[in-house]
Amino acid sequence: MLRITDLKLPLNHADEALPAAIRDRLRVTPRDLIRYTIARRAHDARDKMDIQLVYSVDVTLKNEDTVLTRFRKDRHVQRTPDTGYRFVTKGGPSYTGPRPVVVGAGPCGLFAGLILAQMGFRPIILDRGKVVRERTKDTWGLWRKSVLNPESNVQFGEGGAGTFSDGKLWSQIKDPRHLGRKVLTEFVKAGAPPEILTEAHPHIGTFRLVTMVESMRETIEALGGEYRFSTRVDGLDVVEEAGTRQLRGLHLSTGDYLEANHVVFAVGHSARDTFEMLHATGVHVEAKPFSIGVRIEHPQSWIDEARFGPCAGHPDLGAAAYSLSHHCKNDRTVYSFCMCPGGTVVAATSEEGRVATNGMSQYSRNERNANSGIVIGIDPARDYPGHPLAGIALQRHWESRAYVAGGSNYKAPAQRIGDLLAGRPSTALGSVIPSYKPGVHMTDLSECLPDFAITALREALPAFGREIPGYDHPDAVLTGVETRTSSPVRITRGDDFVSLNTAGLFPAGEGAGYAGGILSAAVDGIKVAEAVALSLTA
Repeated sequence: MLRITDLKLPLNHADEALPAAIRDRLRVTPRDLIRYTIARRAHDARDKMDIQLVYSVDVTLKNEDTVLTRFRKDRHVQRTPDTGYRFVTKGGPSYTGPRPVVVGAGPCGLFAGLILAQMGFRPIILDRGKVVRERTKDTWGLWRKSVLNPESNVQFGEGGAGTFSDGKLWSQIKDPRHLGRKVLTEFVKAGAPPEILTEAHPHIGTFRLVTMVESMRETIEALGGEYRFSTRVDGLDVVEEAGTRQLRGLHLSTGDYLEANHVVFAVGHSARDTFEMLHATGVHVEAKPFSIGVRIEHPQSWIDEARFGPCAGHPDLGAAAYSLSHHCKNDRTVYSFCMCPGGTVVAATSEEGRVATNGMSQYSRNERNANSGIVIGIDPARDYPGHPLAGIALQRHWESRAYVAGGSNYKAPAQRIGDLLAGRPSTALGSVIPSYKPGVHMTDLSECLPDFAITALREALPAFGREIPGYDHPDAVLTGVETRTSSPVRITRGDDFVSLNTAGLFPAGEGAGYAGGILSAAVDGIKVAEAVALSLTA
């Protein structure tokens, strides 16, 4: 089988145009082309008047070797890569060794548990939150009634923070083993739409993620895995053995002690108390960069028209997305983050008396507004030096300020762009209606963001308006604060995926500082699960 890449066709091409383009590209007859399948589909909208669909296709031909020889110097015609997943080892029914433990049931923990279960190691999966449907009810409790459950919310519970997001399933990580394909394949088995295997920028959306997470839990349990919800890890049992710190077990919030010497820590980027516990126990933790900013909202129709022109609304294009970046005179970089077409801005705090925002959308992406984080990069040396956990303190500071600025009732502080640029508080909305629940309080965002962030936003937003007409419209709404872009710490590990100074502890995923988003976290979970499995069978 051969793969052709970068095969371009007009947006409104006929069905027969694709096989015809394949034959023309390979210079073969209809009789030579046995079959073809679409491996990937994207669109090129750089010219709004001539938007094209861009395909990668896998083709089966007569005399493939002859055709491949003809195109041996053409990087767009190659053998189809082998993207199948192969287990690095197997435990199987005869395995009687120690059961591995996975802490956290987000994307990373979910795939670590799944791979370990598929290899026959019967993992125990702990999560401080609740099963996904009960967690969803608690999350809606904050959004609809301003009632926060600190142990069951957007951040904590089965499925992790990614459950209440756009469900984006793409990443820029290097993936030579095609582990991302394994992730997508398992998602399709669990109920995701099959087109995520071919779309260039696949997404799922919250409602579909809920049922998929449930299905994958059932798979893990059928393979001998065990879940324990509402179970937080409150302490580690670490002993010194021949000059090495060795993990022996976990002290749980239930009062139980769980013997364990192979533990995947996939706790997510908001497990602040867990980071504090690990640091106090002597596990090596260091501060890492993250970003801080706001959520911006425009009517989705504005973005569609700006990106797609007369083709806006075409079913093959869907709701338009964007990616923006600007380096400011104050040496700060402002960029778009976690852009959610046709979505909503949601309350994402996990601690009482604080406000944090995130973006979410459903698979249909048909809500009124587009939203995105507009955030400013910060780093430990410059902004929170002196302690590995100083980034957590910084997050808490600005989230507390946002809580007060919003009215101390979990409403979020918000400001119209026109008012922010003019340096005045907002007192009323314009034509753009914000989607944040439980609601917004119009104010001055300089009360809950550092001065350098406000200065950078005032420079970057007009620059973005030159890239996307109308982006800096005076009525566009900014909602604060976005602080959970990534983990503020890294639980350091070596090339063997083991903690630098605590044997048996395997830091993993976004909370440990080794991923960003659903796909990269899931891929990291697979890699760490493989390392655990190899250690168990060594």
